[in-house]
Amino acid sequence: MKLTRAAAVAAVATAIVSITVMAGGGQSPSAAGSASIDAAFQKFWDAKSPADAARQVDAVVKTGVTYDEALRRLRQGRAYGAQKTGVVMATNRTDDKVEHYYAVNVPAGYDPAKRYQVRFQLHGGVMGRSTNQPRNSGDIGNLAGATEQFYVLPYGWTEAPWWSEDQVLNMETIVDSLKRTYNIDENRVAVSGVSDGATGLYYVAMEDTTPFASFLPLNGFIMVLANPDTGIRAPLYPNNLRNKPLYVINGGRDRLYPIVAVEPYVLHLKKSGVAIDYHPQPLGEHNTAWWPDVKDTYERFVTEHPRTPSPTRLTWETADLAHNRAHWLVIDKLGSTSSDVRNLPDANEYSPIEIMAVPLFEHRQRSGRVDLTRTGNAVEAVSRGVTEFTLLVSTDAFDLSQPIKVTANGKTVFDAKVQPSTATLLKWAARDNDRTMLYAAEIPIKLAR
Repeated sequence: MKLTRAAAVAAVATAIVSITVMAGGGQSPSAAGSASIDAAFQKFWDAKSPADAARQVDAVVKTGVTYDEALRRLRQGRAYGAQKTGVVMATNRTDDKVEHYYAVNVPAGYDPAKRYQVRFQLHGGVMGRSTNQPRNSGDIGNLAGATEQFYVLPYGWTEAPWWSEDQVLNMETIVDSLKRTYNIDENRVAVSGVSDGATGLYYVAMEDTTPFASFLPLNGFIMVLANPDTGIRAPLYPNNLRNKPLYVINGGRDRLYPIVAVEPYVLHLKKSGVAIDYHPQPLGEHNTAWWPDVKDTYERFVTEHPRTPSPTRLTWETADLAHNRAHWLVIDKLGSTSSDVRNLPDANEYSPIEIMAVPLFEHRQRSGRVDLTRTGNAVEAVSRGVTEFTLLVSTDAFDLSQPIKVTANGKTVFDAKVQPSTATLLKWAARDNDRTMLYAAEIPIKLAR
C-alpha cells in the first residue's frame, strides 16, 4: 500500500519519538533533568550540618538548575514530617568537640505544615554546675507562655558557661538542627534567660546576632561580663546590641542585681541606640514570682519583634574574624585605612557623671567596625579599622535590574549591576539553612590603606 505524503511524514515522526523515548529510558530530556535536580536537592536537604550541605553544593550546580528554580526550591525548603511531641532530649557535639545535652519541648499539636516560634531558655546557677548532664525534666514549666511554640532548654556548666565561645557554637548548632527536623519559623527564634542565663544572653547577642530575633534577659546584669572571674577573654562590644531588641526585667529587692545597680546601665544602653523594653519590678526579688504579671506583655513583645532577615541598618564590631558577620555584612580583614571614621558613637563609653567617661569593657585589641544603612539600592557604610568587607545581596532587599551603589566613608566604592549566581545562592543557603535569608550575589569591598 502506497502511503500519502502526510502519512509518511507522520510515520517518520512517530518513529523518531519512539527512538527518543527508548534512548532516554522512558523519560524526556526535561524530565530526566528534573529528576537529577530533585535527587541533588534531596541530598542537600538531607545533610546533617552546614558543612555536610556545603559538600552537596557542587552536585546541585552541576545539574544545570537555573538560578530562578534554585531560588524557588530554597524558599520552599525541605519537606517536614510528623515528629514525637512533648519533651525530647537531644545531644550534639560542637566543632570544638564538646558534648552538649539539651531539651526540646515540641508542641502537643505539632503540625509539620506550620512554621513555629522558638524560645531558647537559658537557666541560672551555671557556675555552680560541674557537669554537662541534663537538669530537671527538661520541661519549660512555670515559664511557659500562652503562645504555642517550641521551647529549647540547653545546659551550661562551670567549664562551659553561657558567656563562652563553646555555648555560642552550641546555640548555633541547636538552631541548625531544629531547622533540619522541625518546621521552625526562622524569623521567630528568641533567646531568654534567668539570672546567669540572662547575663549570658548579653554575651550571645554581642557575639552572634544573625540567627536570633530578640533577647529577653530576666534578673541578669550585663556588667557581670566585665568581671575577670568569669574567665572571658574575648573583647565585648555593646554596639552590637543595637542590632536586636531587648526585653529587660530586674527586681528592686533582687539581692544580686537590684534595680538601683542595673538601671543606670540599662538607661545608658537605651541612650546609645539599643532598643530596650524595660520592665522593672520594684518588689521583685531574685526569682520569677512576677511572671504571671508580665507573661502577656513578654509574649506580645516577642510576637511584635520578628527578625528582619535583611535589616536596613546594621552595625558590627569585632576584633576576631571568627565573629565577623551580622546578617548581610561580613567583615573580611581588619586594619587601618586613610578614610577611617574615628569618632563613631560608642556604646562602650559609659558616663556615670557628665565630666567622666569610663569603658564598660576593657579593650586590649584593636577592633574593626562597620555601620551600614541601606535605602533601596543605595548602601552607605561608615567604618573604622576595616580594610575589606563583603555585602551579601538578597533579591528581597535589592532590585537586581538596577545598579547597586555603595558609599564607604563618603566615597563611592561600588556602582554597578550584579548578576545572580546559583553557586553563590547555594553556598550561603548551605551555611545558613534559612528559607528567608537567601543571597544572590556578593559585593566585595576593599578600602584604600
